[in-house]
Amino acid sequence: MESQRNSPVAVSPSPALPSELLNGQMGGPVDLRAAKSAKVEPHVTSRLVAVTEPRSLGAEKFRSLATRLENMRRERELRSLQITSSIIGEGKTMVSANLALTLSVECGTKVLLVEGDLHRPSLAERFGLTDLAGMNQWWGTREKQITPFIYRLNQWPLWFLGSGGPFEQPSHMLQSGRFAEAFLSLSAGFDWIIVDSTPMLPTVDANLWSRLVDGTILVVREGVALVNALKKGLQALDNPKLVGIVLNEASEFNRSNYEGKYYALQDNKIRVAENK
Repeated sequence: MESQRNSPVAVSPSPALPSELLNGQMGGPVDLRAAKSAKVEPHVTSRLVAVTEPRSLGAEKFRSLATRLENMRRERELRSLQITSSIIGEGKTMVSANLALTLSVECGTKVLLVEGDLHRPSLAERFGLTDLAGMNQWWGTREKQITPFIYRLNQWPLWFLGSGGPFEQPSHMLQSGRFAEAFLSLSAGFDWIIVDSTPMLPTVDANLWSRLVDGTILVVREGVALVNALKKGLQALDNPKLVGIVLNEASEFNRSNYEGKYYALQDNKIRVAENK
């Protein structure tokens, strides 16, 4: 039986948002010398397979996804991505973390991972990071520069911008010209920006993030995502800029044999379907 879902909230275009106001205002790469360092010691239960199980099938699937994205941006502007889903529980945070790790640790590119689910932030916890100041504190200071709230992880070419705790009304920040300018200035300093966004339903945040990033990856978990929820979620985005779909827990991988071993860690069964 189909569950009832909240209807998406319509968002009118915000005059403060960004490309028109910021056209020609972006400077050079941001100065990351102000960024602090943070130590990550991922446990196997964190499911950061890109570093905890680099020879697993899941890690190989993330390498495949990273390679496809690198190939795609040879043909189009693609520097920043939001990772979203239709509803909660589909694995978008796991995908965001492993994709960022793969692009940085495996591919050697300079990556910023953003804890963009400002209602239910969980990325910092997945990396074992606690009490880190982030966007919440930056927004409260009224400072222009956001780089003092960025942390470099384990001396990898991977930086982290956390939420700094849940926001009461994150849309106030996300649709502001101040945040748009800060975010766009960051894009000049990194090869990739990966945003772990909110689900598309029922909040408006994924729509606001879609105006700031170059593309969207949709995570769909078999047995969780409802077709109606997917349709409503995509309709809620003014310009989804859909790059592709990651299928999480795809059934054909339930008995995948990789290097002579069976792997049953469900969150690692990923298939990529490119948007044509």
